[in-house]
Amino acid sequence: MKTRILMVCLGNICRSPLAEGILKSKVDTNKIFVDSAGTGDYHIDEGPDPRSVAIANQYDLDITSQRGRQFSVEDFDNFDRIYVMDMSNYHNVISLARNNEDKEKVSLILNEIFPGENVEVPDPYHGGEDGFQKVYEMLDQACDVIAEKNS
Repeated sequence: MKTRILMVCLGNICRSPLAEGILKSKVDTNKIFVDSAGTGDYHIDEGPDPRSVAIANQYDLDITSQRGRQFSVEDFDNFDRIYVMDMSNYHNVISLARNNEDKEKVSLILNEIFPGENVEVPDPYHGGEDGFQKVYEMLDQACDVIAEKNS
């Protein structure tokens, strides 16, 4: 049975599509299913932000086929691990949890490299191009750890 991992940010167009693409490139996708979602409904069925696509392309990753979707309660049933990008995402996802089992699946992605520190991945949407580079580097490090744990 495949391990199922979900990446979650606000709109599912910047951070979580990058995290999905990065992790997919590091794992055996026959054994691990990776998806992404947003807590908001702003970008349902839209492709990733062009800046996320561009930074992914710099690292030979193609995320253009991804489409934004909103996180739902059913995701607790469909995924083993749910990685959120910041505390706002965390609280939004946890607010939908039905029980402790749901809550235990959710964690901040950067806790993989900074255990227990609750470091957030900044939202690069309103920032400059370098914000996407910094986000990529953070997610790349965290995904190395996640991939190692799931290999």
